[in-house]
Amino acid sequence: MALAPFEWKDKPALIEHLFPVQKISAESYKEQMAGAGKTLTPLGSYWKGRKPLILNKACILASLLPVTEDHLKDLEIFEMLMGMDAETMQKRLEASLPLSKRDSVGELLVLPYSEQVSKAKRPEELDDHFFAHIWYSVNQHLGTTAKSIPELVEQMGIARFGRRPKVADVFSGSGQIPYEAARLGCDVYASDLNPIACMLTWGAFNIVGASKEKRAEMSKAQRILAQQIQKEIDELGVETDGLGWRAKAYLYCVEVKCPETGWMVPLLPNFIVNRTESIILRLKPDPHKKIYDIEVGFANSETELYDAKNGTVQNGQVVHSPDGTTQYRVNIKTIRGDYKEGKENKNRLRMWEKADFIPRPDDIFQERLYCIQWMKKKPIGLKYDIEYRSVTDEDLAREKKVIDYVGIHLTEWQEKGCIPDMIIESGDKTDEPIRTRGWTHWHHLFNPRQLHILGVINKYISDYPEFVVMFPAMLNLQSKLCAWHNDGRKGGLQNVFSNQALNTLYNYGSRGLLDIIHYLNKTNEIESKVNTNTEVKTHPAQDLKVENDIYVTDPPYGDAVKYEEITEFFISWLRKNPSKDFAHWTWDSRRSLAIKGEDEGFRRGMVAAYRKMTQKMPDNGIQVLMFTHQSGAIWADMANIIWASGLQVTAAWYVVTETDSALRQGANVKGTIILVLRKRHQELETFRDDLGWEIEEAVKEQVESLIGLDKKVRAQNSEGLYTDADLQMAGYAAALKVLTAYSRIDGKDMVIEAEAPRQKGRKTFVDELIDFAVQTAVQFLVPVGFEKGEWQKLQAVERFYLKMAEMEHQGANSLDNYQNFAKAFKVHHFDQLMSDSSKANSARLKLSTEFKGGMMSGDAEIAETPLRALLYALHELSKEVEVEDVLLHLMDNCPNYLPNKTLLSKMADYLAEKREGLKGTKTFKPDIEASCARILSEAIRNQRL
Repeated sequence: MALAPFEWKDKPALIEHLFPVQKISAESYKEQMAGAGKTLTPLGSYWKGRKPLILNKACILASLLPVTEDHLKDLEIFEMLMGMDAETMQKRLEASLPLSKRDSVGELLVLPYSEQVSKAKRPEELDDHFFAHIWYSVNQHLGTTAKSIPELVEQMGIARFGRRPKVADVFSGSGQIPYEAARLGCDVYASDLNPIACMLTWGAFNIVGASKEKRAEMSKAQRILAQQIQKEIDELGVETDGLGWRAKAYLYCVEVKCPETGWMVPLLPNFIVNRTESIILRLKPDPHKKIYDIEVGFANSETELYDAKNGTVQNGQVVHSPDGTTQYRVNIKTIRGDYKEGKENKNRLRMWEKADFIPRPDDIFQERLYCIQWMKKKPIGLKYDIEYRSVTDEDLAREKKVIDYVGIHLTEWQEKGCIPDMIIESGDKTDEPIRTRGWTHWHHLFNPRQLHILGVINKYISDYPEFVVMFPAMLNLQSKLCAWHNDGRKGGLQNVFSNQALNTLYNYGSRGLLDIIHYLNKTNEIESKVNTNTEVKTHPAQDLKVENDIYVTDPPYGDAVKYEEITEFFISWLRKNPSKDFAHWTWDSRRSLAIKGEDEGFRRGMVAAYRKMTQKMPDNGIQVLMFTHQSGAIWADMANIIWASGLQVTAAWYVVTETDSALRQGANVKGTIILVLRKRHQELETFRDDLGWEIEEAVKEQVESLIGLDKKVRAQNSEGLYTDADLQMAGYAAALKVLTAYSRIDGKDMVIEAEAPRQKGRKTFVDELIDFAVQTAVQFLVPVGFEKGEWQKLQAVERFYLKMAEMEHQGANSLDNYQNFAKAFKVHHFDQLMSDSSKANSARLKLSTEFKGGMMSGDAEIAETPLRALLYALHELSKEVEVEDVLLHLMDNCPNYLPNKTLLSKMADYLAEKREGLKGTKTFKPDIEASCARILSEAIRNQRL
């Protein structure tokens, strides 16, 4: 019997009670490591910060699934739907192995889950028949009649909302969330302020989500278009040498006049063209013309190849020697004419004009072609021979032909929208090309060859929305911001947005047509047809006008990429002549409307957006807010935003979503907070004095529930679901759930308080409440071996160190865990306690031997604490100092030794247990630490005073 409409209307969602974050983290990490193999990345690798599809799937399904009295069964069903159950995992492993090795699957199934995942196919890579075994159990448990996930999703949507569920993302970005929602069988509403984001989302639905027949049509159209484009390019005769070779890449460099010698010097950071093939550049002085000819050739020795790593640009200086003896060095800032006007940095570069597309003869920075990479198809197969050659007179004649052709057609092409005529607006990222090159319009970032190729492509694709979607991916491959990568057999060009900036280069590369034309139809082979209703709009989030049942959002925040600026690079090419499917969108970045920063504008924009979403969802609607946080102030702001939007936290989870490649100085965020939100229906009032008991009770109930489920799972010989970091987040959620349920606290209207502007250096009432709630939650998580009173007696830094020792014992070594606990414990300089070898996914605390005698006194948080004294004692024992002497030093170093004697012994026992069994290295020897800790604990207990 089918589920009745609204039968689950008031049932809590699974995501509000349980979420197997460790398994989801493993799956998310696997997907992120797939790089270019990810499903949507081929549409536009320039868009960073994509949330894994598997995480989006988990959030949407867990928002629809109900909680029953049998939590273990709930978990089992969820894992089946996610492809994380044992039977599906076996199929995933088998699918990843050649037939000859499939007998070894049994050995793989006993590995930890994260290792199984690393060797298995991703669930999205498998066809539906791999999941046929799940439907009997799923339908039995849920009372459904589904035979596929879209059928199940529709039935669950009817049971909850009376219709197929409608999922919305008003910060759609690259379309990861909307696409996964549509693939699961939801109706989808997607919007973004940025038209490039909307185009990527449209592409996810209509290109990646296209049927097999539609994909075949696109491939046929792409072949015809490619032939037309190549025909027009070839008619000019500028990409071939007449001997069967075609240009694959052109290498250019900036050239300046040395003020000391009058010589024109090519600016080359190094002279290596291809390190693997030992191909280098040699400068040949021409004293009559005062120029350097550039010769391409093979290095005669390893020494010559090594010396070639130093070019004419060294430490911001132009370095050259016309006679091979006298070396001249001139600072590039001097050549550019840098100076200060008040606090503003300026220079004497000429600002380029709209009609410019090459430097004028008297410009400070000139450009020249210095090498061409040629390719020629081999007689058999699809492979090519590759050659690097010096530039010939014939090459320069072809170069001039391109310049003349672009010069003739520039104005006409700009009027038609084939190439840009848009001014570069000043901004944090867009100031770079203006300041360093004098480029004032977006077409200045492209040389004549690039304008020629891209202009022709743009002219032909405007009637084909699928290919217009792919055009920004081609722009990302073809500008003066594409660096030449000189490693590898073939060498290669980097993308414009290999980082999220607009950094100008002294030398760069330009691709030949054949090296970019295939991007017209470059999509992943994974087939996932979208059959539901999808709608894509471009508007600010707060202008939402339609109701949706579930909102899954990954909003912008203070440290987010400044897409509102850098995507103007793409918008400038498309705004005048977008495909008719996109013509109704606003083709502007609309910087002034973008939610960004960490100031009051950010908070107001976010409150307006989430308040509107709250208004535009049913009373039983649910919101899932993903938040990859970095700034503590922004994390506090999120709680304010939720309160002010009329929402209540019902759960919070923590999932690892980032890879080591994302690790940057000062930005070591490796995971995503998942906040689950509901409408706040009642106007409840309380007082702060009463909150403590309520928060503690809620935290206790939440944590004990999860620990109980974890124990049941482990009892079935399965890996545990949760670590202490997960329990901490659950405790935090329970505390926030209590807080955000109230509309008035201590007589104050919490919406008004949450919206109140911040005053620098002063905590708001909301900040104080959140701090109080967090501390209450953290204090409940007392490690086994300590009494609550003893634990609270310790200083925050001591509790942090001991808690993280337990985390390491559990194998949770990602740096984000340390960051999260440091914030919770209010440890301001946790990095002082971390090993120098710490990385994003393999962080650890310093051992006593690494502290040595440091941080015993002074400003360090751990200085002059009993724990620091204990660690020094362990260090002394490892150096074979006599135990009696170690105890004497411990008595001197430890404040109030006698009252702390029992606690010191307990801490030593605790560290011995947590260090034991950890995998050591040549420099990391936890077994020695454990042994010393046991000796010290025993010595303290038996000490007679």
